[in-house]
Amino acid sequence: MAFDASTLRRDDYGFFGPDSPTWKVWAAPTALIGFQRAVTLEHFDPFLTAAVADSHGIYDNPATRLDHTLSYFLLVALGDGRTAIQASEHLMQVHAPMTGIEPISGKRYSANNPDSQLWIHVTGWHSVLKAYEMFGPGPLSPAEEDRYWAECVIAAELQTCKPANVPRDRAEVRAYFERVRPQLCVSERAVEAMHFLLWPSVSKGMTFAAGGRVLSLATISTLPAWMRELGRFDLPRVVDAAVRLPGKAIVWAAARRGNRGLIMAAPYVAKMTGQILAAHERTAPPRTRSTISPGEARALYGSNGTRSLWDKTSA
Repeated sequence: MAFDASTLRRDDYGFFGPDSPTWKVWAAPTALIGFQRAVTLEHFDPFLTAAVADSHGIYDNPATRLDHTLSYFLLVALGDGRTAIQASEHLMQVHAPMTGIEPISGKRYSANNPDSQLWIHVTGWHSVLKAYEMFGPGPLSPAEEDRYWAECVIAAELQTCKPANVPRDRAEVRAYFERVRPQLCVSERAVEAMHFLLWPSVSKGMTFAAGGRVLSLATISTLPAWMRELGRFDLPRVVDAAVRLPGKAIVWAAARRGNRGLIMAAPYVAKMTGQILAAHERTAPPRTRSTISPGEARALYGSNGTRSLWDKTSA
């Protein structure tokens, strides 16, 4: 499905705006590395693995599954309030019927479960920042980082996350990972899904497979040893060193070209994601050159009557 670029920022600058660290980090060339990292890490949550596996989307069409997830994150980060609320409502509707029994624990899972949604949210925002730090310009300033995590809390309002549980700085992010680590695990389905994303099969599309496999070397290098070992995709540390300088050089070259490199590369991994990034670069200023809160946007635009940005298929 084609993305209508005219809908990205019609009304306002969304929740964050042009001067925000969110726009800086999420629209950087390093975003594709962070995206792949985040979607891979989702599968350490056994309840999310069960939801994804039972829907079969990751196996039947991994490119679309990845693309829809990344598109949601980008629409919230870069879109106007109406676009972000519309995307959120759609995602909640698609997830609502995705319930069942998680086979390891025998407990019921729900794709909209607040704990699972928090894992998706935190790994997403952390992964994109981690890739920006390692392959992009480096760490944000202390003030920018404080604002980045404050904006992460704002974005969490569009999911079912419990507000009090959303980390508000790097120390709280580390504490969150330590707290949930004993609950993380992998199964055959989790390993299969993660490897589908890191080493895509050529049977699912040559361009997607090539793009995903190139990104995977950089993606794995951003992860701590325990995650690499748990996911059974660890690589020799010499690979980390070998990929770092070429990766940074590619990102530097893409950034010097006004992000055109990212816009050209993104469709090979995720088509709609590339369209959103291109729209972000080219869209004219909105009617109101100010930001809006999720509460204000929901009051203005939250309804079942708005046209969905996605077909009624898998998220």
